Formats: sequence, structure tokens, C-alpha cells
Amino acid sequence: MRFSRASGILLHPTSLPGPFGIGDLGDEAFKFVDFLVSSGQGYWQILPLGPTGQGNSPYSAYSAFAGNPLLISPEKLVDDALISTAALEDRPKFQDGRVDYQKVAKWKSAILAQAFETFRSEAGSPLTDEFVYFAGTNAWWLDDYAAFCAIKTSHDQSAWFQWAKPLKLRDKAALATVSAQLAREIQAEKFYQYLFFRQWLALKRYANENGVRIIGDIPIFVALDSADVWCNRSKFKLNTDGSPKFVAGVPPDYFSKTGQLWGNPIYDWNAMLLDN
Repeated sequence: MRFSRASGILLHPTSLPGPFGIGDLGDEAFKFVDFLVSSGQGYWQILPLGPTGQGNSPYSAYSAFAGNPLLISPEKLVDDALISTAALEDRPKFQDGRVDYQKVAKWKSAILAQAFETFRSEAGSPLTDEFVYFAGTNAWWLDDYAAFCAIKTSHDQSAWFQWAKPLKLRDKAALATVSAQLAREIQAEKFYQYLFFRQWLALKRYANENGVRIIGDIPIFVALDSADVWCNRSKFKLNTDGSPKFVAGVPPDYFSKTGQLWGNPIYDWNAMLLDN
């Protein structure tokens, strides 16, 4: 594949300005695309967009496929009549220049919950068909991810390998029981993913239509505490209790005299070869 010579800028959406404690996929993101166009830039490079786990690193996500709900624009939720303008005015004061992830997550979780309740209460909402299509098309990853998040929340955010053995090892009966108990919470997680991708794809479409290509980025490994590992234990070098036999890192080099211990589980390539 040939690419024309061009320049661009690296800026993760979390670094965009805004009044809600963290950059998002709202108006400021579209303004940044306009800035790229006016300054003759052809590329926008971002970091991974996955839902961040402990440490809030985009390179340690709860899923290799899901989007980060913290990037959902509250103003776009107002545009979709899912929350009121008053809900945005009743927000805590966020610091400038830095993201207080705990504070942002607490407020945005409440905002998203309001949006979901509005969606549930309005039969025949214009978004209903879109959501049903999204959930069905992405069921291959979304069902497991939504269950993972709902169970994790019900377990005070503890890692999946710290759950009771039946859930940790994905016993079918245990999963069926907890999925029934947490049906509303699971549906909510699916809805948040729908909102994320609805906003993200609108932004991406706007960038592409204006001649700006977005360069993504993915980690080499997935996080141990992720839906990916929980649902595919046989594809990683894990002990029977879910703990990793080996973890990823790099040896000492020019950048670090002691090397780096990343903690990601190692892929079991032989196991992957068996089922292609």
C-alpha cells in the first residue's frame, strides 16, 4: 500500500480542552479536525481508545475491541435528547490541565446512567433500531465484554481472577445465573458502547471527508484483567487459578537500566495454532 507524503499531529482525545474534566468526542474534537485541515495536516494520530483499567493507561484496556465510555461527549448526549442541559450544569469543578480520572469517572457514570434510563423509558426512540443493529452486529465481542463489566462492577471492580471460581472459570450455570441477575447492567454496558461508537464513527467520518486520515495504535499485548483473557484463557500461558505463568516486559536498554515489567500475560501460540 502506498501513502502520499504528508505530515500530522499526535493528540489523544483525552487531551482535548473542555469543561467536563477530560477531552472527548464532542465539538472540540471536530474543531481539532478543522485545525488540522487549515494547517495543512493530513494525519491525526491517536493512542488506543479502549476502556482503561487500573492506572488509566490506554495500553492496558479491559477489552481490545470496546471503546472508552469516558470519551463519550455529554453535549452530544444533550443533542440526542438523552440528558438535559441542566445535567451538564450540575457538575463538579474539574481541574485544568490534568485529568482526575476517579472524579471524571464518577460523574460521567452518573450521566451515562441517566442517558440509559431515558433510552429505556422512551419506546420507539429513533436510536432503538440503531442500537439493536449495533448490539447484534457486535455480539461476538460485546456480549462477553458487557457481562465482564457488569460482573466486575458487582464485585467492587476486583479483577476477574479474584472472582469466585465458577465465575472466574466461566461455568455456564453460574454465568447464566449472574447474567439474569445483572441483565439491566449488562444492557447498559452495551448501550454505552453503542454511544461511544456512534460518536467515534461520526468524528472519523468528518475527518475523512475533510481529507484527514486517523492513525490508530494498539498494544502488542492485552491486559491480564480484561474480557479478552477471561474469555480466552486457553490462548494464554496461565495457571489453573487464572494467574499468569509468565508476563511480558523488556530487558534493560538505553531507555531503562532495569528494564520494564509490563505484567501482560503471554500468548500461547501453540494453542492458537490448533484452532487457527
